[in-house]
Amino acid sequence: QVRLVESGGGSVQAGGSLRLSCEYSGYTAYVGWFRQTPGKGREGVAALSTADGSPFYADSVKGRFTISQDNAKVVYLQMTRLKPEDSAMYYCAAGYPEKLLIPDGYNSWGQGTQVTVSS
Repeated sequence: QVRLVESGGGSVQAGGSLRLSCEYSGYTAYVGWFRQTPGKGREGVAALSTADGSPFYADSVKGRFTISQDNAKVVYLQMTRLKPEDSAMYYCAAGYPEKLLIPDGYNSWGQGTQVTVSS
């Protein structure tokens, strides 16, 4: 079982930036970032292949968010030009999904970190 811990959430004004971190233990083929607001399902934001760092993005964040990893099993989500609609609880997840931005394929999840963007 992969364990994941997110950090880096907070409050920021629209147009600002935040960097989320996801530290994980064990091995996983992919790490994905998802977000969720009350009453809605989890939305895939970005995912990364841990083997070669290949990134994948939802259309809603392309050009604004960047997913990356370092050598210490930390996956980052750099978020820029934030919008109020980016406000959500952000989760990272590990697994071997067939569809990288669909939560069903991930079997380990972190506890989440809150991002709030004010207008």
